[in-house]
Amino acid sequence: MILIGIVYGALTGNLKEVTEAAVSSSKEAVNLCIAMAGITALWTGIMKIAENAGLVGQLSKGLRPLLRLLFPRLPVESGACRYISLNFLSNFLGLGWAATPAGLKAMEKLSELNKENCKKYGSSPSAASNEMCTFLILNISSLQLIPVNIIAYRSQYGSVNPAAIVGPGILATAVSTGVAVIFCKVMDRRRRRV
Repeated sequence: MILIGIVYGALTGNLKEVTEAAVSSSKEAVNLCIAMAGITALWTGIMKIAENAGLVGQLSKGLRPLLRLLFPRLPVESGACRYISLNFLSNFLGLGWAATPAGLKAMEKLSELNKENCKKYGSSPSAASNEMCTFLILNISSLQLIPVNIIAYRSQYGSVNPAAIVGPGILATAVSTGVAVIFCKVMDRRRRRV
């Protein structure tokens, strides 16, 4: 698309405008990255403080009934559950970037559990477990109560009411997460029958 824009600008005699737009867009992209890095650092720091203060552990205990429902074959005391809880909490707060490290660690722990189970039952460790698939789908759908990143984008671009996205964001992510849970449960039943 960039190449087409440059060629079209050259053919129509607007190459100067294309160059100016590229320079101003680059400047705007850098400003946006700096603003988002600050917001991400703030919320990641708050999550780290909450984790060190034991708040994340308490919230994780509150999530145990939900984790039992979503991951019935996963031991609740496993390290995977802790990282899944941290990932879910970060996503609830709309901190997708902060949720990524916890999500990677959760997937690593789920992979270790999958390898142990495969050795025990003689199945192939290269196939993803039901828990791995469920976590991945729920992470992608990510229920968000406060979409911090979108509010920051809207604020950066001069929105009159950047937080107006909260209601529609909750509705959209609740629907996507609900569909994800239903899909995971249906696929789990189908997988057990095979």
